Amino acid sequence: PSPTPSSTASELLRTPRPLLPLQYRSSTNASTPRKIPWRLSSNQKFRQRNRLRNVDSVVATLDNALARQGQSMKKVERWKVEMPTEQEMLPKDKYSVFDRKVKRYRKGIHKVPKWTRVSQRLNPPGF
Repeated sequence: PSPTPSSTASELLRTPRPLLPLQYRSSTNASTPRKIPWRLSSNQKFRQRNRLRNVDSVVATLDNALARQGQSMKKVERWKVEMPTEQEMLPKDKYSVFDRKVKRYRKGIHKVPKWTRVSQRLNPPGF
C-alpha cells in the first residue's frame, strides 16, 4: 500500500512488509560451522612458507642489530634456541599441528583460529 498524505506514522509502521524472495535470503544457518576445506591449497602453503621465512628474517635482523651494539635479548635468544627455522621444519610441522581431540592427533594448520598471525612451530615429540 502506498502512503497517502492523510496516513499517520503509526499506520505506516503497522503495514506488513513484503518478504524477500528466496534468491536474496541468506543460505547459511547461524548454527552451521564455517566451511573450511580439509586440505590446504598450494597457494596457502606458499604463503605459509613465506610467513615462516619472514618471521625468521625478522628474528635474524633483530639478533644482528643487537649483536652490533653488543647487546642481546632473552626472548630473541630463546626463540633462536627453541624454534626451528623454516628450512629445518618438516612439511608435516609446517602445515599441521597437534590436536589431541582429532583421530590421528593432527589437524591442518588452517583450522587453527588466527593461524596466519600465530606462530605454531613446535609439536609434542612423536606426533
